[in-house]
Amino acid sequence: MNPNCKTAFALALAALSCTSFAADWSDTAISVRYGTQFAEPFNNNPDGSRNDITKTIVGLTHVSGYKYGVNFFNADLLLSDRNDPGDGTPGASGAQEVYIVYRHLLDFGKVMSKDLKVGPVRGFGFTAGFDWNTKNDGYASKKRMFVFGPTVMFDVPGFANLSLLAFKESNSPKGISDRYTYDTHPALAAEWGIPIGSLPLAFEGYALYIGDKGTNEFGGPTKPETHIDMKLMLDVGVLAGAPKGTFKVGLAYEYWKNKFGNPTETPGAGDGATARTPMIRAEYHF
Repeated sequence: MNPNCKTAFALALAALSCTSFAADWSDTAISVRYGTQFAEPFNNNPDGSRNDITKTIVGLTHVSGYKYGVNFFNADLLLSDRNDPGDGTPGASGAQEVYIVYRHLLDFGKVMSKDLKVGPVRGFGFTAGFDWNTKNDGYASKKRMFVFGPTVMFDVPGFANLSLLAFKESNSPKGISDRYTYDTHPALAAEWGIPIGSLPLAFEGYALYIGDKGTNEFGGPTKPETHIDMKLMLDVGVLAGAPKGTFKVGLAYEYWKNKFGNPTETPGAGDGATARTPMIRAEYHF
């Protein structure tokens, strides 16, 4: 096991141990999603058009609630085809990436033992966590990011949260001798999981509007990002007589403009800096 994978494994164990501590409820899932129209900045065809990349993504997700809030953990293993080559070498096998997200939502109402419901708002809280990644392509991202800010929780079937966050991000890709820290930048983040009436369907996902993070590590400009990942999931397990929420399949769609802050109009980044990716998805919950 290489050092990056060892670090990813240790982070996953640490985050899972945090999410499991004194949990009142929990949901753990293994998922697989597949799409043929992924895109990466600076990865375009010779004529400048976007180079469509096929990826298979295997994910491990754990959500749990405890006395004062909710923990969320997700680890994705992203496997690209040859259009996103490892080490950036044309003709090489596809790149691999590990991306880990951990968030903790502290519910102020639960901490104070008070009902803070106001109109359509169920309560208020504070979100904190981190992102961590490593990828073996030509850029060789080693992203580290801390996240924190207030959250509003809406009174809806399922859940819907809106957060105003600060992102403190750094990276250490190829060609950079020291870790580079971007300007701390704001993000407006929405996340939701809404059942559709009495049907075994749910509309789930997240949306981010991320402010520009100043000059990048190579001296170029960055621009605000719009990142939306949504899915319509069918509970096929319950249709077959299995317990509710055990096995789900569905369709997903990701839109990501100015991916990683790279302006789409920047020479080189081009169309690859904006992804429009339909996917199929399957989940097993236990």
